[in-house]
Amino acid sequence: MYLTFYGLKEKPFNATPDPRFLYLTPGHREALAQLLYSVQENRGFLVLTGEVGTGKTTLLQAFLQRLNGRAAVAYVFDSTLPFEGLLEYVLEELGVATPERSPAQRLLALQRFMLDRRRAGQSTVLILDEAQNLDTTTLERIRTLSNFETPTEKLLQILLVGQPELRAKLNRPELRQLQQRIELQCSIPPLSPEQIRHYIQTRLQVAGAPDLELFSHRAQTRIAAYSGGIPRRVNILCDHCLVVGYADQQRRIDVDIVDQAIAALGGAARRPARWPASLARATWGRWLLGAVAAAVLAGRDLVLR
Repeated sequence: MYLTFYGLKEKPFNATPDPRFLYLTPGHREALAQLLYSVQENRGFLVLTGEVGTGKTTLLQAFLQRLNGRAAVAYVFDSTLPFEGLLEYVLEELGVATPERSPAQRLLALQRFMLDRRRAGQSTVLILDEAQNLDTTTLERIRTLSNFETPTEKLLQILLVGQPELRAKLNRPELRQLQQRIELQCSIPPLSPEQIRHYIQTRLQVAGAPDLELFSHRAQTRIAAYSGGIPRRVNILCDHCLVVGYADQQRRIDVDIVDQAIAALGGAARRPARWPASLARATWGRWLLGAVAAAVLAGRDLVLR
């Protein structure tokens, strides 16, 4: 809707975890480098945490892209599965043939697969997303998968990804054996206001924006305050700003447009005393088109009768 108006080639603030749009803060860069190094060195358990919407999934997509075929990867995003269901999912992801067999035979099939991959020069990586939802029994059984090893190295790298509650769960006494096997813990912090400005401009640049100053400095400051440093909230708000700006035929997004977008999202912000005339016209126009369409359909129904 607004792409042509703003000269964009694609939507810059989609919620999908497209690694092309990854903005690497020092925290993101360090986490990505450590994950890649850990897989290269065949370490055991890795933990990545961050608040909801901080870009963990986008970082994971960039991580998988940078592996560049050096690892066989099973990515599990359903943390409600019991261990046996999780193991079945992993084997399916890795392409391991699994006819109806006992749990022990499935584990042996996984071990054979990992040994074959290692002989071919590949690692095997298991990524468990939303891991804070895994119960302690399942986590303990996942720990036993790290027992797959040769005399010199681990056959499976296990990456637990989740919200900060994951760290608290891993510190429970009943999971002390798992805690001792964690070789790397890294976290993604929220963005600072200055980083949010760079984040907005980076996404605009990737989307082909001719003007990287599309959002004014005051608008970016308001967006940073509303978002609390969470990229997902930045994306949602900025996309709404572009919709409002297009409806208002404003080539530049200023703070008043941000306020209108926040109000539309139901957020706590200063609401304008009255809607700008152009936005009111746009809203009235949308209502009028709907009414006309309804009348036309009603008339068609009468003719058909």
